Amino acid sequence: MKLAQRLFYYLGGFAIGLILLFFFLGGKKTSCDYSPNSRVLKNIRIKERAFSEDVLQTMQNFSIDTADISSILKQGEVNFSKSNTKLDSCKIYHVEGIVNDRTIMLQIENCDSIAKVYGIESNQ
Repeated sequence: MKLAQRLFYYLGGFAIGLILLFFFLGGKKTSCDYSPNSRVLKNIRIKERAFSEDVLQTMQNFSIDTADISSILKQGEVNFSKSNTKLDSCKIYHVEGIVNDRTIMLQIENCDSIAKVYGIESNQ
């Protein structure tokens, strides 16, 4: 069998495999969250969120709403050097993101069933 025929059969099978893959996974909400940052943010996003009274007041002062918090949890970065991940019950994460050209830092207590935002800071 010539090299051109082998390449043709390989590419044909590869194309069929891609079509089947897109057919089976196309309608599902699949994601490839393999990095530690992505896994932590996804874990926080799927849980019910609670806000402390101080955070709600600070959000009003900075003109930030819960949609902005969701945006930070989708596109933000977890600062693992400031986070406390060695706790048994509820781990504490520091998440940084940009909202309205302002860097926002969230302190989130991530428990089994709820993620509580207990601190918020801004660079301005």
